[in-house]
Parts: sequence; C-alpha cells; structure tokens
Amino acid sequence: MNQEFMQALEQIEKEKGIGKEILKDAIEAALVSAYKKNFGTSQNVDVSIKEETGDIRVYSKKTVVKEPENDFTEISLEEAAKISPGAVEGDIVEIEVTPKNFGRIAAQTAKQVVVQRIREAERGIIYDEFINRENELVNGMVQRWEKSNVMIDLGRVEAVLPPTEQIPTEDYSPGSRIRVYIVEVKKTTKGPQIIVSRTHPGLVKRLFELEVPEIHNGLVQVKGIAREAGARTKIAVYSVDENIDPVGACVGPKGIRVQSVVNELRGEKIDIIKWSTDTHEFIANSLSPAKVVNVSTTEGQKAAQVVVKDYQLSLAIGKEGQNARLAAKITGWKIDIKSESQTAEITDVPEPDETIDVPYLDETVQDGE
Repeated sequence: MNQEFMQALEQIEKEKGIGKEILKDAIEAALVSAYKKNFGTSQNVDVSIKEETGDIRVYSKKTVVKEPENDFTEISLEEAAKISPGAVEGDIVEIEVTPKNFGRIAAQTAKQVVVQRIREAERGIIYDEFINRENELVNGMVQRWEKSNVMIDLGRVEAVLPPTEQIPTEDYSPGSRIRVYIVEVKKTTKGPQIIVSRTHPGLVKRLFELEVPEIHNGLVQVKGIAREAGARTKIAVYSVDENIDPVGACVGPKGIRVQSVVNELRGEKIDIIKWSTDTHEFIANSLSPAKVVNVSTTEGQKAAQVVVKDYQLSLAIGKEGQNARLAAKITGWKIDIKSESQTAEITDVPEPDETIDVPYLDETVQDGE
C-alpha cells in the first residue's frame, strides 16, 4: 500500500460515511491474520500502517525474561536491551519481522476488508433508514417471483411480499408499479430483509391519510379498520371538530377521495362508518349499508341483538356473512342479526340489558354493494 491508498480511505470516509480510522483498524487486524496464515507462525504479532506514507510494518511482540523458553513469544534481557535500552524483565518489546513480499498480500487483504466494510456499512445505512419506516407506505416495482414470494424493488433494496401478505385476486406482473405497507424490517447476515404487505389494514389507513387532508392533519381520526383484503373493508372515523363531517371528508367531492383508495386496492369495496361513543349507534353504523331498526345489548357477554327490516336482512348479513363478520370485528361485539318478522316469532327471549331504537342513519356511506 502507499499514500494513494490512504487518500482513497479518506475518500471512502466522505462518500460512504465509514471512518478512516475504523477502516485502518480493520485492515490492520486482517493483516495480522493474513501474516499468520501465509507465514505459518504462532508469534504474537502486531501490524502498523503509517498514515503519512501508507507503509506497513509487522512487529513480533515478545516478553522480556531472564531465560527464554519459547523463542516465538519470549526474549532474553540481553537481546531486549539491544532493541530497547532500559528494558526490564516483564516488558514487551516489538521486533520488526515484515516479510519482503508482504506488500502484495497486504494489498489484496486490504482490498477485501475495504469492500466488506463498505458492504456492511451500506447494509447498516439501509437498515437504519427502513427500520424507521415500519408501518409506512412505500412505492415500489414488482421485480420477479421467487417461489411463492414476490420481490419488490424499493430503489436501494428489495422487499419481500410473502404469500400471506398477497391478495389472491391481484396480479403481480414484473415491471408493474405497486404501493406496499412495510410490516417488518429484519437484520440478517445477507443484509436487511424488508417484509411488505398488501393485505394489512394499515395499508388502507395510510392510503386514506394520503387522500384525506383532514386525517393527515388530525382533524379526522381513524378509530378502527376491519378488512378482508381484496373483498371489503370497513373503516370507522371520528371528527374532533364538530363542524367537520368525518364520513363526508373521507368520501370527498363526488366520491373522489374514497374512489382513489378503491382504485389503489383494485376495486376492494370500502364502507366508511361514523365512530361513536354510543355503543348502540356504533353497532348500527357498523352494519352499513344495511339500515338498522333497533339494537339491544347484553353487556356481560358483550353481545348485541340487531333487528332490521325483512328486506334488509340479507344486506345486513352480507355475502357469506361478510358484512356481519366485519361489523363484529370493528366493534368488538358479537352481533346477532334478525329481521322484524323473525323477532316477532320469538317469545322466550332473555331480557337484554338495554334496548334502543335506531333511526335510519343517512350519514353512513359505503362504496357501493
């Protein structure tokens, strides 16, 4: 190595953010191993790189003793005095043992160390960047399939979209643009591994934050999301400002805001419901697009009995029970739905804790059925 190499280390420090001293120490440690490997010695050696010239020197470190028993690690007091006048028993003296052809080995070793450290530093930088972006939305491009995983190019790194985070009805063609939600960032021996999702409820929340300024500014809050990815989502919203309609804000003028989210989710239906501190009202809202006649609750069991018009029963339950499932999930209540005629036929029913009639709620909005 030479002075140009030391200047190169300085350049790496500026461009990659890896301290020159860190690189220098790593190279010296690697050179110790290289020396022992190539010259088959068990000596206690040290390697020094002079910053001014880049010259490399190898020193054998020996302990001063009266009568040496191991020439590799010990030196007599008489011999030590020739190298370091004033040396006393127990001191450590250094004897230069730099081989003539060590320069070629040193250059090769230094190059390997620098390349490895640069790679490690870049991985560290990428990890630090993305660990702070967990639960965030990112733009990417579908690169390829690896077995059942879809590899997403995020620019500086690839992310993994595993089968459990994929929507079966979506097409992940290589080259297509896609928005994904960062679920987890892991440190591995091969660098950071970024797990992303298209099914996570957080994806819907982040999309609404992008489309609805009131959510981004905190004037409208997302209180809950229940999702069956690729089919339907219910999102409960609440306004901290009584002058702002939370449902209307999310729908947007002529439905443009919610439609943008629907388009990004490839046509997934979205019910936007008004969150309420009143349990009965919230349960009634959660069954949108069905209109609820009344709601009864049994607090101890956290169960709700809901009555709807006869012609609204199938709408309230939904296809294969989907609407009722999502309503139960977003409210946290078990919901039993019956029509008015079914209720009239029941005579032996335990009295609920509380019953409330619920008028048709015009403010509940959905993105079609």
